[in-house]
Amino acid sequence: MKIGCPTEIKPQEFRVGLTPNAAQEAIAAGHEVIIQAGAGVGAGFEDNDYETAGAKIMGTAEEIFAAADMIVKVKEPQPVERKMLREGQVLFTYLHLAPDPAQTKDLLASGCTAIAYETVTDNKGGLPLLAPMSEVAGRLAPQSGAWALQKANGGSGVLLGGVPGVRPANIAIIGGGVVGTAAARVAVGMGANVTVLDRSVPRLSYLDDVFMGRLTTQYSDKAAVADLLPRMDMVIGAVLIPGAAAPMLVSREQLSLLKPGSVLVDVAIDQGGCFETSKATTHQDPIYEVDGIIHYCVANMPGAVARTSTIALGNATMPFMLALANKGWRQACADDANLLNGLNVHAGQLTYDAVGKALGIDVLDPALAIKQ
Repeated sequence: MKIGCPTEIKPQEFRVGLTPNAAQEAIAAGHEVIIQAGAGVGAGFEDNDYETAGAKIMGTAEEIFAAADMIVKVKEPQPVERKMLREGQVLFTYLHLAPDPAQTKDLLASGCTAIAYETVTDNKGGLPLLAPMSEVAGRLAPQSGAWALQKANGGSGVLLGGVPGVRPANIAIIGGGVVGTAAARVAVGMGANVTVLDRSVPRLSYLDDVFMGRLTTQYSDKAAVADLLPRMDMVIGAVLIPGAAAPMLVSREQLSLLKPGSVLVDVAIDQGGCFETSKATTHQDPIYEVDGIIHYCVANMPGAVARTSTIALGNATMPFMLALANKGWRQACADDANLLNGLNVHAGQLTYDAVGKALGIDVLDPALAIKQ
């Protein structure tokens, strides 16, 4: 199989879909790897690193898309990239289709087979290709929020850890999964007063044990959130429904409950956001203000630490990428139900139920799609 990796073109996205190590593994398995010139520079990988691994360098994305049987990326294909996809081509990347009808429409029209990192599962019910980036985004959330809290950036001027004689910041983390746990680890380490909310009592029990009383756990419901908001300096939205649009946790009306200059960090923005006033931002222009409340809603937070993120993502995706290349996507998905769960689009039909429900589109059973 010919595996292609173009340069990411989403604003301020420095990650790359294939590391030189992953390229070397694919080549050792008998495949051809083609990399767009400069694709890895943002993550600290030079063209020569790929050439040493045995990959070929091509100058343009058009050449990559035209030649490759499978495209491996990081972020969802942008409009210009979606025009280059073709029938029978495999796309393996993050998609986040539920809040993105335009991308969904284009992928369906292309006839390609699109497998989404974020809906591939494991035998424990986890999301192994989303988890490493969730870890990164979770760890970034408190430090990004701390920056937004600075007065020069529009925040209330509260230091996360406080100083002797001055209380630390109060942070609420809504969602105790991978993102929430990672965010709590950093926020607690920075000295903040942290409350984690979740609807799973076993998960809250786990967090209570792991953090040994260094944070507060609380069952998440509308009343609990409303009660906490007036006391919070920062709220981190860390909820996830696999493949589906994120639930709305804080309404615009509730912004009035927060103190002026408080910060909302929406890590769920890739799935549409969990605050009513959220809208996607970039690393270049990461924050905005609504009703006196600062919002940080960068849609590709892990791109800020591109080298760490690229290596972590490559470690997770490589086995699946090799299975797709070695067996072909149909056989690979037939052999692995977890990989089959990643199938979102095939030959003009949607194959992931949560996306279909979010966008009102009929869905083909993925088990039938692999037989077409």
